[in-house]
Amino acid sequence: MNRWPYCTTAWRKLRSAKLDQQPMCVICERRGKTVLANTVDHIKPISQGGKPFPPLEELQSLCASCHSEKTHMHDKTRGNALGRRFKGCDETGQPIDPSDGWWR
Repeated sequence: MNRWPYCTTAWRKLRSAKLDQQPMCVICERRGKTVLANTVDHIKPISQGGKPFPPLEELQSLCASCHSEKTHMHDKTRGNALGRRFKGCDETGQPIDPSDGWWR
């Protein structure tokens, strides 16, 4: 995480603000688990045109496992055929990922 923008004071402040606002992993919560977030993720990756320092609503708090899942399934591959960033469904059978075409 030594690359720009993550090595800047501005990112550290933004990251801290997001984790204060949303301390739990949003994906784990959708899966019915309570897991403390330790990573702040750009919903739209910088490599895909996302803003380096976006407003808080364009960021999400994730645990390391969910962040790794999103990075490998979506960010590095520039998306996937289904448009999913996360696997799985919630207790009602709805996909975990709100960008999924089947979501609500």
